[in-house]
Amino acid sequence: MKRTSLAVAGLLAASIALTACGSSSTGAAAGSATTGPIKIWYSNNAQEVTWGKQVVSAWNTAHPDQTVTAQEVPAGKSSEEVIGAAITAGTEPCLIYNTSPAAVPQFQKQGGLVDLNSFADGASYVEARTGDLAKQYQSSDGHFYQMPWKSNPVMIFFNKKVFAKAGISTTAPPLSTYADFLTTSEKIVSSGAAKYAIYPAPSSEFYQSWFDFYPLYAAQTGGKQLVVDNKSTFSTADGQAVATFWQSLYTKKLAGTETYNGDSFAAGVAAMAVVGPWAIANYKGKVDWGVVPVPTEKGMTAAQTHTFSDAKNVAMYASCQNRGTAWDFLKFSTSQAQDSQLLTLTGQMPLRKDLSTAFAAYFTANPDYKLFADQAARTVEVPNVANSVQIWQTFRDAWSSSVIFGKSDPKTALPGAATKIDSLAGQS
Repeated sequence: MKRTSLAVAGLLAASIALTACGSSSTGAAAGSATTGPIKIWYSNNAQEVTWGKQVVSAWNTAHPDQTVTAQEVPAGKSSEEVIGAAITAGTEPCLIYNTSPAAVPQFQKQGGLVDLNSFADGASYVEARTGDLAKQYQSSDGHFYQMPWKSNPVMIFFNKKVFAKAGISTTAPPLSTYADFLTTSEKIVSSGAAKYAIYPAPSSEFYQSWFDFYPLYAAQTGGKQLVVDNKSTFSTADGQAVATFWQSLYTKKLAGTETYNGDSFAAGVAAMAVVGPWAIANYKGKVDWGVVPVPTEKGMTAAQTHTFSDAKNVAMYASCQNRGTAWDFLKFSTSQAQDSQLLTLTGQMPLRKDLSTAFAAYFTANPDYKLFADQAARTVEVPNVANSVQIWQTFRDAWSSSVIFGKSDPKTALPGAATKIDSLAGQS
């Protein structure tokens, strides 16, 4: 199961169960100048815990009158479900460093998020740090209710030993076009080098499309989101091209349709995987891997290719009283110095416009991460729209039925999903 899968499983149930009866809406940052102790939550990922402990220690040493108390996001079906319940109860901390962009519309609807634009330098700080990519994280009112923090741009990892066994180049594998990718996949499976060429999770959770359809759609369209201006974008020739490509992989049994318990790539069951830089540490000593951009129908250079961001962000929550401290700590924790610590300790990409240049020495010393730093400048986020989770579930249901399991035709299933998604996106 992918890292993001663990973080967002159960969000659909939470979004249905939780209503706007939580904390009151906070268009203005009441108490925005108030300082004092605050609480924060961060991910239970071991590397992020290490990062979190050091940033809190550094802050507390310099600000003994504004101490930060930190803990991992409490256990539950998903962090999003836990956060949603805390908003309803009014017990959420000031800052959560594990906020899924897909959950922001629901949390905002609950009245659980503080508008960062209500701070004098709120919007300018976000935009200066993140650059043009920040626009993808604005809500429908043009304001920021999340700080773009870190991304894990997904690419195609391939197993060099498997490729060599199948007689395929490990330095320039033919994977850039759909036709080449399919030919390479057939060679892998027919040679017996691996049971499957690639094995994205075939299960029905809404977020699974972020790791099969969405990266390739982002690449094929030059960076288009699933929904733009409250209208779906995928019922097009580009959307159908991506669907046909994946359908061919499943029809030819080059991708598995049964749920795999474990990591099929690490186990050698699949020759390739769609993952981000967080996986580098996971595969160290287990897989001799290489990496290439996701394919497109006709192929394009790495410098042109877009992909899914797989980002996690920071949000300030409505029950926070000492918002002056919370905002100052948020800026401290996303400063260049702390972003350097984040990169060094976790291998994840800070959402900074100057990523490659600000940390040039790191990428020189750690060349495995350089491709991901370059890719991070061309990432596509999930659209920040009403009913985000329901929209993705609607898409996934149509995708699973038609593309993965062949129970319907993508040429009718995807347009049908688009009609439903247009209706959902248009709701407030």
